[in-house]
Amino acid sequence: MAKDVTKAPGESMVADHANPVSPRETAERSAGRARVRASSGNFLKAVSAVLWKDVQAEVRSRELFSAMLVFSLLIILIFNFALELDIKTRQSVTSGVLWATFAFAGTLGLNRSMAIEKDRGCIDGLLLAPVDRSAIFFGKVLSNLVFMLIVEAVVLPVYSVLYNINLFQPGLLMVILLGSIGYVAVGTLLAAMAVQTRMRDILLPILLFPVAIPVLLAAVKASSGILAGVPYEEIQFPINLLIAYDLIFVAVAFMTFENIVEE
Repeated sequence: MAKDVTKAPGESMVADHANPVSPRETAERSAGRARVRASSGNFLKAVSAVLWKDVQAEVRSRELFSAMLVFSLLIILIFNFALELDIKTRQSVTSGVLWATFAFAGTLGLNRSMAIEKDRGCIDGLLLAPVDRSAIFFGKVLSNLVFMLIVEAVVLPVYSVLYNINLFQPGLLMVILLGSIGYVAVGTLLAAMAVQTRMRDILLPILLFPVAIPVLLAAVKASSGILAGVPYEEIQFPINLLIAYDLIFVAVAFMTFENIVEE
């Protein structure tokens, strides 16, 4: 007569506890986690190395930052003398003037940052380094973002004094940061593409401005609403558009940067 071999619900759990994971499997899992930590650590080291290289080179030459800063201040002064308007009208054009300044100065900085790498032969050295290409991209993005934020930090107080407008508002600073991230991310990718051509100084604005229209329009709309003191619900859409733009283009640049720099 056949015996009933059906196990009770608790017996399977007892059997699992009776057969613990072998030391070899535990060692393999620990080694896998160690490799993941080492890989992430090497990636961050490569990103920080590229960032530190650009910062040190700029501190020695002062070529990139000085050009961006002088260009930005020149635009602010031109608009200041051209717009002889009352305070209320100046507030309405402030966001447009600011983002026009940031866009043109940022384009100049992006173009020069990659052109310097090309002229000095640093791009070939970076590509020969045994690091992930995405680490080079993020390092360049962070260095360009640092330079752009420093220029913006100088432009904002100058603009506030000339136009008698308080620009140091938390919401406006957040919008400037989001817009700068999106603009620099897509600009760095397109600058790496344009630097390989003879007409790199002309080609980058032609490629960048059409792609950057969504982030510029959303940044201008959100900045205008914040300066006008409108409720958050009215500027929620442009802020969400900025966040979505940043995430999408950072991801696209992350996936395509290796193919662009190797062609």
